[in-house]
Amino acid sequence: MDFRNFIDAIRLHFLDEKEMRRALYEVMGFYPHNVSYYMQALMHKSVGRRNEKGKPLNNERLEFLGDALLDAVVGHIVYDHFPGKREGFLTNTRSKLVSRDTLGKLAEEMGLKRLIVSSGQNNAHNSYMGGNAFEALVGAIYLDQGYDAVMRFMEKRILAKLINIDKVAYKEVNFKSKLLEWCQKNRVRMEFRMQKQGKDKESGSPVFGFQVFMEGVAGESGQGFSKKEAQQLASEATLKRLKREPQFIDAIFAAKTERTKMEEMPTMSVPDTDADQEFIIHREENEPREDKEDNKPKEDKEPMAPQADEFDLSDITATPQEQSREDIIAAAEAAAFSEDAR
Repeated sequence: MDFRNFIDAIRLHFLDEKEMRRALYEVMGFYPHNVSYYMQALMHKSVGRRNEKGKPLNNERLEFLGDALLDAVVGHIVYDHFPGKREGFLTNTRSKLVSRDTLGKLAEEMGLKRLIVSSGQNNAHNSYMGGNAFEALVGAIYLDQGYDAVMRFMEKRILAKLINIDKVAYKEVNFKSKLLEWCQKNRVRMEFRMQKQGKDKESGSPVFGFQVFMEGVAGESGQGFSKKEAQQLASEATLKRLKREPQFIDAIFAAKTERTKMEEMPTMSVPDTDADQEFIIHREENEPREDKEDNKPKEDKEPMAPQADEFDLSDITATPQEQSREDIIAAAEAAAFSEDAR
């Protein structure tokens, strides 16, 4: 590490190293051993400093280290503070405590933000710059004085004096989820419409803008350096407006009533339920029928002879035929001779 390069940069804010140590004591509550770690933690990449080998001199590597340490240290503290709580609760609480928003506010409250050395062209992104510097500071403490020093710093300096861990744990911070829940309970349609997408003029960071619409009624807007952040901000502002403006709620429900009325309104014409019978061939009353085989009229055809396996019933009659007296006597005699023969 090129200590002289850090000293040159720090002189933008301080007269000498002694003043730097005093400033760090006010922030951390203890004096550093190796001040060069902390100088690097406060060096933003926008300064563009490099060492003699051409490698960048900024706080990005310490930021990476501090991020990992915060997860471990804060996780340990939350685990001890909430005995018996389940994993999901502990994870959610830790996430709130180490979020960019929380760390940015801590950097502001501690006075750490004023110590950051930058080119001065990143004011629009200050919330991220402060949070990143806080993570880098934690990394510097670890390299300078070890893990126990990081634990003491977070317990005694941060959570004991600057953050109420119980309030953070039970505070609702997912405003988008809360707004969606309200809309679902009231069966209100909600959507986010992107209003802006571009880059910040000063920092060059991506910028997004979203606006909430409920039943087509315009809600509040939010702008951030990510889509998630912009939607969260828009949701938070819309929830606050719902609480303070009853007429806003009235407009939403009036639009909902109009939509549901249009959806439930019956149509004037009722569809015909009769089956389609186009498969039936219609003919005129006196029109001769056609045979499927030769298309000849049936009245012009010869009658068909009975098939061999069919019964011929033409000689069957319901009236018995009359017999003469001679026939009757002959039949009686034949019967008598037949009985004698037996």
